[in-house]
Amino acid sequence: MNSRRNFIKTTAAGVAGIILGNSVSASVLSASKTKHPIHVFTKCLQFLDYDEIAEVLAKHGFDGADLAVRTGGQVLPENVETDLPKAVKALRNKGIDSNMIVTKINDADDPLAICTLKTMADLGIKYYRLGYLAYDNNKSVIQNLDQHKITFEKLEKLNRKFGVHGGYQNHSGQRVGGPVWDLYYLLKDCDPEFIGVQYDVRHAMVEGGVSWPLGMKLLAPWIKTTDIKDFVWEKNENGKWNVKNVPLGEGMVDFKTYFELYKSLNIEAPVSIHYEYDLGGAEHGDKNPTMSLEEINSWLKKDISFLKNQFEKYGL
Repeated sequence: MNSRRNFIKTTAAGVAGIILGNSVSASVLSASKTKHPIHVFTKCLQFLDYDEIAEVLAKHGFDGADLAVRTGGQVLPENVETDLPKAVKALRNKGIDSNMIVTKINDADDPLAICTLKTMADLGIKYYRLGYLAYDNNKSVIQNLDQHKITFEKLEKLNRKFGVHGGYQNHSGQRVGGPVWDLYYLLKDCDPEFIGVQYDVRHAMVEGGVSWPLGMKLLAPWIKTTDIKDFVWEKNENGKWNVKNVPLGEGMVDFKTYFELYKSLNIEAPVSIHYEYDLGGAEHGDKNPTMSLEEINSWLKKDISFLKNQFEKYGL
């Protein structure tokens, strides 16, 4: 069995090499250099082209790019067969990989979803983020979950076919995944190898207050990727409390508890830093941000330095 798996992995790397061309070193293909390769969710860099993104990430010591492969992203789903290989080649030419991508995939029968999974598999990309699912207020919570459970089962089967993993991000709010516990209901009968959770501690804390570690423990077997950011609650001029995104370490996220739990649960997962605080519009994917690239670079550097220090501090 191990020999067969090694053959499959070697073959996938070979295919990726053929697609990307001989200029790409085999050493930067899909195998990760670390248990927790640090990526940037590239929404904040959509004003740059592929080569420029690769240069920025290489400059700051990121391991990879969490590419936005969705409507409005760097790679449009309808162009995935041509543009994703171009993006990955640009990254790997600079020694940067892509272990994960962001999609809106939530329908196993969507031809563009099938095309995206085939393309990422051919390139040696293992993980993708699923699209969000909504609750229908005309149905009970359990009726909604039973319907979405079928969706997850179909996606698991499709992911198995291509040898990739789809992770659903827990995101604060009233969509599926907001309360976290609903994800366990959807995933408890699914194979973690092919479908699971992209765990977001920021959103977990917004919804879970001080109980969020229970949800993280519950979902641990299915956590195969993570994303990270920080926040504070602030009151607006109308007296309403809102969530405000801030740089890592400047907010309310309990990183001590998070990383201690992360380590005790033996989570080994590609990490994506989400830059969602003020970057002159770049945080929203603006193609013409008002903040200079030099200043954006300073924030990229600040957050990756914080995260690497945390990994070192907690022996990750």
